[in-house]
Order: sequence, then structure tokens, then C-alpha cells
Amino acid sequence: MSKTIGRAEIDEAAKALSNWGRWGKDDQIGTLNHVTPAEIAGAGKLIRHGRVFGMGIPLDANGPQRGLYGGRWNPIHLMLATGSDAIAGKYPESNILGYADDAINMPVQAGTHWDALGHIFFDNQLYNGHDASVVDSRGVHKNGIEHTRDKMVGRGVLLDVARFKGVPFLEDGYGISNAELDATAKAQGVEIRKGDFVIIRTGQMEQRLESGDWGGYAGGDAPGVDFENCYWSQEKQIAAICSDTWGVEVRPNKTTDGIFQPWHWIVIPRMGLTMGEMFYVKELAEDCAQDGAYEFFFAGPPLVITGGTGSPINPLAIK
Repeated sequence: MSKTIGRAEIDEAAKALSNWGRWGKDDQIGTLNHVTPAEIAGAGKLIRHGRVFGMGIPLDANGPQRGLYGGRWNPIHLMLATGSDAIAGKYPESNILGYADDAINMPVQAGTHWDALGHIFFDNQLYNGHDASVVDSRGVHKNGIEHTRDKMVGRGVLLDVARFKGVPFLEDGYGISNAELDATAKAQGVEIRKGDFVIIRTGQMEQRLESGDWGGYAGGDAPGVDFENCYWSQEKQIAAICSDTWGVEVRPNKTTDGIFQPWHWIVIPRMGLTMGEMFYVKELAEDCAQDGAYEFFFAGPPLVITGGTGSPINPLAIK
């Protein structure tokens, strides 16, 4: 049974797990410091067959956003120039080059994405002690996503909790304990190591896609890690934690006083833990189950959005 936590437990974790100053007062990448050239070189050796799995969901009007959190909307794709324009002779006469052009309008967290360390505040402070005032209408001036442009690469590990539990998907509100993560890894014959990009499969995204209805996926109830996971992530010294859900942690949040997303309060602003959300892992999980190899080369570079609170991505697992 998952433990219900309150502000006292959150404050205790904030003090015990803070990485402020651990990599210097000017650090803006947090736990990505765990990834060294040696880890990246080692991860490269995991590519044995050349099988590539894209984990990004389509950026289109059929996305999961329903306005449940932050007023986010699904990506809006607009054409600026089309073949019809060319046929109709709407280009300037001097332009002999026919072309198509387009634009996209979207919140950076509307699809598969990274959260930047400037995305969440704890008592109005960002990771490494910066005041929330460093975030203004012009962007995140500390801990923006652009600082990770060359950091999202290394050894990836899939923890297929749903398959370990013998179910197609975990029910909404199911809290994944640290013991279950360790048991899943053991059953899969894989070890969590320093600098890993850990991806958790709950099956929730697959269930929503199969039903044809996103429902409350983006902001509503979901399976996910319990609050205690912040201690697990710190102990394992992972580089990042990712999930096939909207927010990685369990929803509804199991708090005594209605605190929203308590795990987020610790892992981003206090630990500086990189977080990836809405990862599509169906084909990857099937392949891992078939060949028994749950580790792979991982690459998920963000867009270089200056002062961005995150970035849409199409992360790759290569085996």
C-alpha cells in the first residue's frame, strides 16, 4: 500500500536530496552530470543489430491535450505555401522555384518532451538556488533547456512494470514502489547504473491509443511512481527518468493536504533530475520482451530553445 505524504515529508526530502552546489554554483544540467564520456562510449557498444525505435508521438491535432493543465493545446500545423499555390501561379513571377512551407504552434510540453530544470519551482526557487524571478516573459534565464543540447545521450533502460505485473496496463492511481522497480529490473536481468536514462512503461498510453480516446491522459489520473521514487532516483544516480504517462508520478497524488505533484517538487528544483514524459514505448517494449535485452543506446536531444521550459522530442532507442 502506497504511503500518503504531506508537507513534512516533502520538506524532509527537499533537505535530504538537494543537489544544489553538488556540481558547482553555476551548474544548470543537474543529474545529467552523471553521464560521462565513458558511459556514452559504453552505451554505444549496446548497438548490435541496428534496430531503431522512435518514442515520440505525432505532433498534430489528435494529440492528448484537453486543457486539463496549464491551458495547453494540441499542436497546430499551418501551411504557409502549398502545391495549390504553385499551380495557381500565386508565387511572384520572378520566383521560378516551387515550394511548400509550413509552421507549427504548440506548447513545448504538448507531446513527447523533456522538462527543463527551470520548469518547476519549490518555494519560489529553481534548481541550484535561483529565485523564480529569473523566469519572466522572455524565458527561463537559468536552467533553460538549451543547456542540455548535447547531454541527452547514453545508456537507456526500459523498466516494463506492466509486463512484469502480467497486465496490459496499470490502472489509473496505481503507485509504483521502489521495490517494484527493483523487482522489475531483476526479472528482466538488467541493472540500473549511474548515468542511465530510465524509461518506465505503465501501458497507459497504449491503452488510450487502443481505446481511441485520450480522456484525462494529459493532466488526469494515471499510474506512476510513488513519492519515495525521489530517493530511489538519487540513490541510483540516474541521469533521467521517463515514462509513457503525462507526469511520471502517480495521479491522483497521494498527499494528506492536496499538494499537487509532490514528486515534481523534489526531483526537478531540488535534485535537478531530468524528466521525460509521454514516451511511446510499445514497439520497444515488444522487442525487449522478445530478445530479453532491456538496455540500449539512447539519444533524445532537445530543440535548442533559448530560455525554454522544455522541448518536444522524438527520442530514439537503438539496439
